[in-house]
Amino acid sequence: MSAPPVNDSRRFDDAARAGWLYHVAGNTQDEIARKLGVSRQSVQRLVALAVSAGLIKVRLDHPIARCMELSHRIKDRFELHNCEVVPSDPADPSAIIGLAQAGAAELERYLKLPEPQTIAMGTGRALCACADELPPMNCQQHSIVSLIGNIMDDGAASSYDVVVRVADRVKAKYYPMPLPVFCPTAENKTLLLEQPHIKPIFEKGSKADATFVGVGNLGTASPLYLDGFVNKKDVESLFSMGGVGEMLSWVFNRQGEIIDCDLNRRVSSMKMVKNPTNPVVAIAAGAIKVDAIMGAMRSGLINKLITNEYTAELILSSD
Repeated sequence: MSAPPVNDSRRFDDAARAGWLYHVAGNTQDEIARKLGVSRQSVQRLVALAVSAGLIKVRLDHPIARCMELSHRIKDRFELHNCEVVPSDPADPSAIIGLAQAGAAELERYLKLPEPQTIAMGTGRALCACADELPPMNCQQHSIVSLIGNIMDDGAASSYDVVVRVADRVKAKYYPMPLPVFCPTAENKTLLLEQPHIKPIFEKGSKADATFVGVGNLGTASPLYLDGFVNKKDVESLFSMGGVGEMLSWVFNRQGEIIDCDLNRRVSSMKMVKNPTNPVVAIAAGAIKVDAIMGAMRSGLINKLITNEYTAELILSSD
């Protein structure tokens, strides 16, 4: 990609300086104007540009009472180790920006540890957004491990390969899963999982210090359907068996039990462990995911949840 024009580059430099002085150093706009030798109106435009261009990412560090109440109620009701509820945008209650920032902050806690950490990750839109919210870091002591295949049915690489995004952002060693998300047959899956370059990845994933996963819904608006892994007939069949959601493409019912179905016999991703000792963080929100999120919490496969206020209220009002 060609470099931006010199004038644009200098403008972004000024915006970054103004944004840092305002959001990080706590300077007033008048103080910034004096320091940069520009007008107060110019400072306003530069600060706005710093945010809109993504040069500055702002995190709210104030526990909103309603969110705190919801998080405690979900934690107690579903016996989680922790639940974080972030504010919702009334105009777009399913937006994932707040989730992404909270997920990135949780992930950052482990990345900042000096001791080598193995961080296992699923895939999906929410986790990709978390990766994009991470600040640049130098974490060569850590390992980022994928728990799910990164190859689509047509052989193309998955556009939601989170480990590559995270590792590139934080300069950590990473281990992608070079497998199709679903194998053609259960027998083919057995053969692939026995390959010598695959076994070490599963071993690392099973011993992860922390795991981050998304929660997917089922239906014609689900990732499995939109990405072409299932058709309408498959969706109807999964519904008839009580399916409500998936994690790492393993389909489960309302009680969080893995369904005995063809799709689960062919999925190549690592099977999660019930009541894990180490943190397993699920990041998900949205009305269409309520049943899936509740099933994930009942399953005992996750012990932490990050969601938003809108979704939390729907969860607590559900049976």
